[in-house]
Amino acid sequence: MSDIQDTLIQKEAPKAAFQQIFTVWKPHLISLVIGIIFSLIALALGLTLMSSAGGKIAFAAMGMLVISSVFLKFLGGGRLLMRYVERLYTHNVMFKAIADLRVWFFARLSKGAAAGLGFRHSGDVLSRLVSDIETLDGLYLRLMLPFASSVLTFLVLIVVIGSVHLPLAICIAFLYILAGFICPLVTASMTKKHGQTLLNSVSQLRIGVLDFIHGLREIRAFGAENRMAALLDKREKKLFEKQYHQAKIVALMSFLSFISSQIAILLILAAALNIGFHGIGAAHIVVCLFLTITAFEVVVPLTKAGGLAGQIINAATRVVGVNKGHGYDVPTGSEDAPDQTDIQLNDLGFQWSAERPFVYRHLNLKIAQGERVAIIGPSGAGKSTLAALLLKVIAPQEGTITLGGKDIALLTEDSVRKKIAWLSQNTHLFDDTIRNNLLLSYPQATDTELWQALSEAAVADVVKAMPDGLDTWLGEGGIKVSGGQGRRIALARTLLSKAPILLLDEPTTGLDADTEMEFFKILNQISSDRTIILIAHRLTGTEKLDKVWRLSDSCLISEN
Repeated sequence: MSDIQDTLIQKEAPKAAFQQIFTVWKPHLISLVIGIIFSLIALALGLTLMSSAGGKIAFAAMGMLVISSVFLKFLGGGRLLMRYVERLYTHNVMFKAIADLRVWFFARLSKGAAAGLGFRHSGDVLSRLVSDIETLDGLYLRLMLPFASSVLTFLVLIVVIGSVHLPLAICIAFLYILAGFICPLVTASMTKKHGQTLLNSVSQLRIGVLDFIHGLREIRAFGAENRMAALLDKREKKLFEKQYHQAKIVALMSFLSFISSQIAILLILAAALNIGFHGIGAAHIVVCLFLTITAFEVVVPLTKAGGLAGQIINAATRVVGVNKGHGYDVPTGSEDAPDQTDIQLNDLGFQWSAERPFVYRHLNLKIAQGERVAIIGPSGAGKSTLAALLLKVIAPQEGTITLGGKDIALLTEDSVRKKIAWLSQNTHLFDDTIRNNLLLSYPQATDTELWQALSEAAVADVVKAMPDGLDTWLGEGGIKVSGGQGRRIALARTLLSKAPILLLDEPTTGLDADTEMEFFKILNQISSDRTIILIAHRLTGTEKLDKVWRLSDSCLISEN
C-alpha cells in the first residue's frame, strides 16, 4: 500500500467510519441491544449471587439463617443459564453482522476495482477482509458489552456500599473508575496511533507472503530464496516489535488496574478492623468484600480491551476507507438503457484527479449500432480509461456519453452493463468448472447455449475432448488449459451474455502471434448484428473492421 493511500486512510474520521459500520449493522441493532440486555441480566444475577453468598456466610457465622441455600442455587443456576444464553446469542448476532460487513466490503471494493480500476495489493485486501473485519467483532463483544456491564456494576457498587458507609463507597468508586474507565481509556489513547502501524505491519507481511507464493517459480529460478526469506523475516520481526511494544503498554495499565482492585479490597479489610472507616457491621463487611471482588473482576479485563480499542478504531477506518484514492462518483441513474445501441462521445473530458492532467479534452466519437471498430494507441494513451467510461465505472468531468441517444448518466449501471459485454486484457478464470465459469455472465443458460458459445469461440471441440466436458475443473487462474484455450473460454463467456455490444480490451495480451491471429479469425465470424469495439496497441491485419481510430495526444484520429 502506497504512502498516499496510507495518508488518505489515516485522515478518515473514526466517527464517520463507525457511523458507516453501524449503518451496515442497522438491521441487527435490535438484536445487538437484546444481547446487551441478556449480558446485564447475567451480570446482575452474578453480583446478586456473590453478595448473597457473602451475606449467608456472615449471617451463618452469627448463628442466623437469613438467606436460604435454595435461593443461592436458584441464583447460581440462573446465572449459568443466562451466561450461556448471552454468549450464544451475542456471538450469533455478531457473526451475522460481520457477514453483512464483509458483503458491504466486497460491494465497496468492486466500485473501485471494476474494469481493472483501483486494484490494490491482494495481501492488503486479504488483511482488511480477514484481520480487520474480525477485529471489528471486538467492537461489540469486547468493548460495548463489557462497558455496559461495567456501568451497571458501578451503579450497584455505589448503591450497595453507599447504603452501608458513604465514605467507603466514595473511595471504592474512585478506585473502580480508575481501574474500569481511566486505565482502559489511557490504554486506548496510547495504542491508537500504534494500532495503525501494527495493522499496516500485518498487511505488509501478508503482501510479502502472497508475493513469495505467487512468484515462487521465479524466485527459485533466480536463486533468490534466501533474499526473499530474509525480507519476510524482516517484516515479521517488525510486526513482533510492534506487538511487543503494545503488549508492554497494556501490561503496564493492567498492572495499575490490578493494583486499584487490591487497594479497594484492602480498604474493606481496613474497615473490618475499624481502621479509617468505623461503624460497619461484620455482615456488611463480608457482603461489601464479596461484591467488590466480583465487581473488579468485571472491569480489570477492560484494560486489555482498551488496548484492542486502538486496533478497532484503525481497523474501522481501514475497512471503510478501502477505496480511498480509488472511489469515483458515478451518477446512479434511474432509467433503463434503450434498445438502440448507438454510442456517441460528445466533447468528452476526463481526469483521474484534480492533481493530474486530463486524459482527454474535447474527445468526440460516434459508433453506429452493428459497426466493428478498433481504437488503437500506445500504452498510457487512455484506451482502458475509455473502456471504463463506456462501462460507467467512472464518469467524465466534461461532456457526455450517450447510448441509444440517452446520456448514460441517466441510465442505471446494471442496464448499461447488460448492453455491453466486456473482455479484458487480464481475463480471470475461476478455480471452478468450465460450466460455472461460463454461467458467470448468464446464469440461466442451458447446456445447448453453453455449447453454442463455446462453438462460436472455436473451443467446443477442445472441451468435448476433455473427460468431464463442461464439468472439467479449470484450476486456479485456468492453469489446466493453455493460454489460447483459456482466452477462448473467456470469449465464450463474453459471447454468452447476449449483450449487443462487445467491448474487447487488449483481448490477445500474452498470446503468441499465431494464437493471436487465430483468435481474431474467430472474432471475425461472430454474428454481424453485434457492435464490436476492439481496443488494442496494434492490429494484426486479420481483423474485419469498419473503422479504425488512433488515440494520440488525447485525440482520436481516423485511420481509414
